[in-house]
Amino acid sequence: MAEHHPSFKPSLGLLDGTMIVAGSMIGSGIFIVSADILRNVGSAGWLIAVWVLTGFMTITAAVSYGELSGMYPKAGGQYVYLKEAYNPLMGFLFGWSFFAVIQTATIAAVGVAFSKFLAYLVPELGNNHLLYDLGFMKIYAGQLVAIFIIVLLTYVNSRGVREGKIIQTVFTSTKLLALFGLIVFGFLLVKNSYWAANWSTGFDAMQNVGIKNEAGTLISDKWLPLSGAALLGAIAASMVGSIFSSDAWNNVTFIAGEMKNPQRNIGLSLFLGTLIVTIIYVAANLMYLNVLPLDQLAFPTDDRVAVAAANVISPSFGTTLIAVLIMVSTFGCNNGLIMAGARVYHTMAKDGLFFKKAGELNRQSVPQFALWIQCAVAAIWSLSGRYGQLLDMISFVVVLFYMLTIAGIFILRYKRPDLPRPYKAFGYPFLPALYILMGAAFCVLLIVYKPEFTWPGFIIVLLGIPLYYLALGRGTPGTKN
Repeated sequence: MAEHHPSFKPSLGLLDGTMIVAGSMIGSGIFIVSADILRNVGSAGWLIAVWVLTGFMTITAAVSYGELSGMYPKAGGQYVYLKEAYNPLMGFLFGWSFFAVIQTATIAAVGVAFSKFLAYLVPELGNNHLLYDLGFMKIYAGQLVAIFIIVLLTYVNSRGVREGKIIQTVFTSTKLLALFGLIVFGFLLVKNSYWAANWSTGFDAMQNVGIKNEAGTLISDKWLPLSGAALLGAIAASMVGSIFSSDAWNNVTFIAGEMKNPQRNIGLSLFLGTLIVTIIYVAANLMYLNVLPLDQLAFPTDDRVAVAAANVISPSFGTTLIAVLIMVSTFGCNNGLIMAGARVYHTMAKDGLFFKKAGELNRQSVPQFALWIQCAVAAIWSLSGRYGQLLDMISFVVVLFYMLTIAGIFILRYKRPDLPRPYKAFGYPFLPALYILMGAAFCVLLIVYKPEFTWPGFIIVLLGIPLYYLALGRGTPGTKN
C-alpha cells in the first residue's frame, strides 16, 4: 500500500490573503509608538512625515514582492526569493534570523503587548505583577499570559489552516472597523480640538531630552532644535517604531502553497493590505493631533497614546475600549504571524537546512512540528518582557533583508529572464531602486546614531554562517521544494 504524504491545500483566497497582510501588520504599535516618534522629531509635520515615509516604503516593497511571488508561488516566500536570487546561504541567513529573532521575537513582543493591556481589566495578569524571583530573572504574570496566548494560537493553527483563517478574518475585520470608528469619533466627538495649535509647529524639528523618574513621570522637560545630520538621525530613530508597526506584511508570501491562484492573489493581497494599513495609520495619527496637545501626545502614561486619546473622546469608558481593541488587535496579529512563520521552517527543512521533522505535515496538512518549535522560541523571548528591546533589535535586520530581497528582482531579471512573470514590479526600476536607497540610508543612520539598535540583531544574522555549514555537514539534505 502506498504511503500517503500530506501536502499543502490551496484554501485561501484574495480576502484571506489581504486579511493576513493587514492583520499581521496591525498589532500594538499604532497605539503606542507615536509618542516616541514625537519625542524624537518634535512637530506635527514630522510626525506625519515619518508615518507617510514608512507607508511609502512599505507599499513600494510590497508591490515589488508581487513580482517575486508570481515567479515563485510556493511556501517559504522571502526565504525562497533570497535563495533563488543569491544562493542557499543567503536564504538560510534570512531563515535563521527569521527563526531566531524576526518572527519569534515579534510574536513575543505582540504577546507581551496583549498582556500589557489585559492588565487594564485584570491588574493581577499584568507585567507589574511579580510571580517568581529566580535570582537571575524575574517572572511576571504578564509574561505567562503572553506565553499562554502564543501556545493557544499555535494549538489552533496546528488543527488546520481553516481554523487559523477564521480567526484571522474575524479579528482583522473587527480591529479595522474599530480603528476606523475611533478615528471618525476623534474628529466628530472631541470637544476641544488641538489641530491648529499642533500644526503651528509645522516642520520645526525638535528632540526631547527631558528626564523621567523611575515611575516614568517627566520631571524635566527640555527640547532642542534639530537640523542637518542630527535631524536625519532622529528620523531614522523614529522610524524604528513605525517600521516595526508596519512590518510583517510579507507573511502572506510564506503561505503561498495554501493560496488559490497565488500568482495573482499574493501580489494583490500585498498591495491592498499595505495600502489599507498605511491609510489607517496616517489617519490615526491625524486624529491624535486633533485630540491631544503635543505635550500629552509626546508623554502619555506608559506611551499609551491611543488610551490618552480615547479618554478625551469618551472619558467614561475610553481606557476600557482601547484595552479591548488592542487585545483584539494583538490576538489577531499573532495568529497571522504564527500561521505564516512555520511555513518558512517547513521549506528550510525540505532543503535540509532545518530540523527534518519541521518538513513534515500532519493530517490537517499543516507543519505541526514547525509551529511548536516556533512557539518554544517565542515563549523564551516572552520571558524577556521588554517590548522596546525586541522592537529595536528587529527593525534594522528586517529592513536589511527587505533591501536584499528587492535587489533580488534586478538580479533575477538578469539571471532568469526566461521565467514567467505574471506580475511585474510596479515602477521598475525606479521604485525598487528608491526603496533600496531609502532602506540603506535608514540602516546607515541607525549604525551611526543608534548603534545599540543594530549590533544585537546583526550578530544574530552572522551566527547563521557557521550554523549553515554545520547543517550542510549533518547528513543529506531533504527533498527540495
